[in-house]
Amino acid sequence: MKTPQQAPTPPTETGREQGLEWARFDPLDSPVGGVLILHGAGSRKENHYDVARLMTAAGLSAICFDQRGHGTSDGPMDERLLEDVVSVAGLFGQLPVGLRGSSMGGFVALGAARAADATAVVAICPTTAAQFGEGVRAGRMGFDADPKAIASVLDRGEPDPPDVPVLLLHADGDEVVPVSRSRALAPLLTNEASRYVEVPGGHHRSLQHDPEFVALSVKFLAQHIPS
Repeated sequence: MKTPQQAPTPPTETGREQGLEWARFDPLDSPVGGVLILHGAGSRKENHYDVARLMTAAGLSAICFDQRGHGTSDGPMDERLLEDVVSVAGLFGQLPVGLRGSSMGGFVALGAARAADATAVVAICPTTAAQFGEGVRAGRMGFDADPKAIASVLDRGEPDPPDVPVLLLHADGDEVVPVSRSRALAPLLTNEASRYVEVPGGHHRSLQHDPEFVALSVKFLAQHIPS
């Protein structure tokens, strides 16, 4: 006889901010910081609830939100790409904030870290500005986007990595974003607590929900977010 499965913990709170649909997960005790989780192209906030729940076990609040052109947020994605991160991060109030992003979300996390006053960043297989822009112009990113509006952000080139602890993860079997992207980015990480972890094999999505690397990102953020 099978034991009944316990239903996953639902979000503590949901809402909209500047037309962006979000869901928040809070720990039982007062949080020591907050993590904003940024999904990849064609994904949505619900796909990262598992990661958010694990953040709460480490004493962190976590917010997932649908980027423009995704889920139930107002679209298409436009020049507010990075500003939206700042807006949603503001929901944490006075808590110190970290960012965790995958693929497109990794690019966004690195690009918005300074403006969002992030104290730590996890970037998983982050795409490049050039690859992101090419995909949007070709219409193969899997979401509704305004190419001209996004170009106003992407044409600035690659963002300078923030001078905060950054955990950079990449699978060397990534068939979408070549591992050479992170190999070139790693030497530019200036904070002494930053780490680059290259994982043999795998594919573009293999690290996003892998228990070992989710645990690594949770530990990293729990260590470096609190002031």
